[in-house]
Amino acid sequence: MQETQQDNNGFNHLCQRAGLTPGEAASVLSVSDRTIARYMTGDGRPTDLAMRVLRELADQKCAGNGPISFRFIDLFAGIGGLRIGFQGIGGHCVFTSEWDQNAQKTYGVNFRDNHELAGDVREYSENPGLIPEHDILLAGFPCQPFSIAGVSKKNALGRPHGFLCDTQGTLFFDTAQIIAHHRPAAFVLENVKNLESHDKGRTFATIINVLTNELGYHVQTRVISSEHWVPQRRERIFIVGFREPTEFDLKSLKLPDNGPKLGSILDPHEEVDPKYTLTPRLWEYLQAYKEKHTSKGNGFGYSLFGPDDVTRTLSARYYKDGSEILVAQPGKRPRRLTPQECARLMGFDRGDRRWKIPVSDMQAYRQFGNAVVVPVVEFLADAMKPFIESALLRGASRSMAAPIIVSRPDREPASAHG
Repeated sequence: MQETQQDNNGFNHLCQRAGLTPGEAASVLSVSDRTIARYMTGDGRPTDLAMRVLRELADQKCAGNGPISFRFIDLFAGIGGLRIGFQGIGGHCVFTSEWDQNAQKTYGVNFRDNHELAGDVREYSENPGLIPEHDILLAGFPCQPFSIAGVSKKNALGRPHGFLCDTQGTLFFDTAQIIAHHRPAAFVLENVKNLESHDKGRTFATIINVLTNELGYHVQTRVISSEHWVPQRRERIFIVGFREPTEFDLKSLKLPDNGPKLGSILDPHEEVDPKYTLTPRLWEYLQAYKEKHTSKGNGFGYSLFGPDDVTRTLSARYYKDGSEILVAQPGKRPRRLTPQECARLMGFDRGDRRWKIPVSDMQAYRQFGNAVVVPVVEFLADAMKPFIESALLRGASRSMAAPIIVSRPDREPASAHG
């Protein structure tokens, strides 16, 4: 029995390293799906030939310094910024959840080999078994308010606390439910910098407590600014967790020096459609608004940038007036960035990668303003790559431990993602 179990573990691990689904493994080995199921559960023993074929396929996938092969899921996916980074190191996305239909449209045209996109993640967190098995979980979960009371007070009142109570009703709860069920080898969560200070730090403390003490992951965090890769100061917090101990050190990663300036992503003046230049009325309004607040000692108002500058953070409200990033036009009124320039500012359109924008300007601005800066994710994925590979090679991506079972009380629907 023990020998059969060892053979079973080796079969599952080789399938994973070769990047084969059960159906694909059945096709490669010329056996039935039922036979593959028996191999995977330990009820049947693969032939030596089958194991040799799988081993050769796995070695081809993981040979040398080439791409490693692993499966990941993309939650709160937006337009796919997190996916690009981990797909670039050899990952295969097996599940995507994004509720916004316009974001789905952009995601779909830019990942043409894509699976069907899922909508609201809460439908899947209620039954995580609907999500395919995966090695890495990616999630840019929205920061919703957490209703957190002191654990000692709850104890005194005889009320539950921890994962079940402190995070229910939030979209982090849904992410944690999926992690608890699937136990991926690692996860990467992304959020706004202010997550650390929300509710005087109690929100963040609760998230870290859930991930470390209740789900048992080894968790590190770091705020990283995008100006090292693109001409935009955009600080985001990244939360990285490995199920098994590793030597990965997020804090010690050295960021690039001397990032690019705005001119590197701007179109030539003569190629920019005049519609992006502010109207006289809007420009007068923005100047008056800034002058009023400047006289009161406030810093509110538009920001004007030239080709040698690094901009402020692009926001989802950019479509309204573009005031946080206006491009100076000597002798003319300033203009907004074009959507394609926003794609470059966020690192989606970069090098040989061309980003398609199938939606209106308003939707494009909202999508880029809500997105993650792609080169930051690529940097993080590259740094994690050897540690992910190590975890896969030692079979850590398929834990034999039973998943954590979390019962879920009835609750009111969470507010819309944002």
